[in-house]
Amino acid sequence: MDLIRKEQKREMGELMKGFVDSTLDFYENMGTQNVAREADDETIHRLKSRGIPAKGRPVKEVFEEMERDVYANQSLVQHPRCFACVPSPVSLFSWMGDIMTNAYDPHAGSWLNASGAGCIEQETIRWMCGLAGYPETAGGLFVSGGSMANLTALTAARDAKLTYADRELGVAYVSDQTHSSVAKGLHIIGFRPDQVRSIPSDSAFRMKIPELRAAIEADLRAGKKPFAVIATAGTTNTGSIDPLEEIAGICENFSLWMHVDGAYGASVLVSNTHRGLLKGVERSDSLSWDAHKWLMQTYGCSAVLVRDPRYLARTFAVHPEYLKDASAGEGEANFWDLGPELTRPARSLKLWITLQIMGSDAMSDMIDHGYKLAETAEKALRRLPDWEIISPAAQAVINFRYAPAGLSDRALDELNQKISRELCAGGFAQVLTTELNGKKVLRICALNPATTREDMLETVKLLDDCAREAVGRMSA
Repeated sequence: MDLIRKEQKREMGELMKGFVDSTLDFYENMGTQNVAREADDETIHRLKSRGIPAKGRPVKEVFEEMERDVYANQSLVQHPRCFACVPSPVSLFSWMGDIMTNAYDPHAGSWLNASGAGCIEQETIRWMCGLAGYPETAGGLFVSGGSMANLTALTAARDAKLTYADRELGVAYVSDQTHSSVAKGLHIIGFRPDQVRSIPSDSAFRMKIPELRAAIEADLRAGKKPFAVIATAGTTNTGSIDPLEEIAGICENFSLWMHVDGAYGASVLVSNTHRGLLKGVERSDSLSWDAHKWLMQTYGCSAVLVRDPRYLARTFAVHPEYLKDASAGEGEANFWDLGPELTRPARSLKLWITLQIMGSDAMSDMIDHGYKLAETAEKALRRLPDWEIISPAAQAVINFRYAPAGLSDRALDELNQKISRELCAGGFAQVLTTELNGKKVLRICALNPATTREDMLETVKLLDDCAREAVGRMSA
């Protein structure tokens, strides 16, 4: 049964050839577009009322609808002036790798199904482990994102450090700046909220070491079973790096699993200039690392690295009779034995392609560029009256707020929220808010290598313009 007719194949081929050209133009001219666009009510109504047709529709009609109604209505996180959340600049080489991998659709669960993809995943993981300072025997695998990387590592940590009987008493330690995916992951693998200790952070938003040690000692006296500390290398809010060396010492002293959530910050390991900031990560047991953040990959490209991959196999490997013929040989890897997925895409290939074409030195320069952009923003803000730096530039992140005298804390929170909305509505740049020390603050995260110094200075100027206009309206 031929589900695609010949005329449909020809039409699809013509459309896709044009799509490649239009996509290249889209990336080439992205800086001239608005950063974000939301679908209007008419578009949403049209999409909701479409339904699933019984007989199907013309290829060109569906293609054009997707271009017009779906892909055109989104925040362009790959835009050079998207400074919200943790934006994900995309290399066209990653996009090319995505297209090729999706076209050939390798099943990357076992060596038997995709030996070439398996070899590349092994080599890419080894490269990342080497940057982290892990031994040659270390390993890991690619997963869909930081949330799944953290979940995978924490499941291995639970099984390595707790017996089934101990799980009821197990305790994990995070900071008040730890990403929410960690708490979600601990919940999924069976831990109650009262089994997760939130350790306060210091003035630089790093986990406080004396409080961590005291919490562990108190839990031991109470008959609890401390099993893991989750450190962060590049917090979402401020880019702060927890004291990795001190945390490693505590974990070694109390025989705890040390996991480092390096979602975007682990990419600093690629920088020839800044990788020393992550000193101590080599002593951790596991590390999560999102290539789809600061390594310019399309979404769905994250890695979990483990000092001893046998812990992953102990947790995840199963060998039913229908998989016996796919057993891995010497030097081969069946990644379905190292994580929760049996059927899995070859996520590493697009990163491999990008690295092969660009080289690691270009990636290093890109990381350094992000640092300079955040520093440029900080210097520009410090020259302007009434702006307050809440957390200085770190890992391409800076937090600040407009704080003219005479306004209450509540009024300042509302003012900075309004500044964000008005800047975003203009379409030139996207800067959102977060909360630090109980204050609503503006936050810039600058990861895109295409962002220029002029882009950053103009964004700061527009923020200042929005701020003064908002205060003027309040006064009137």
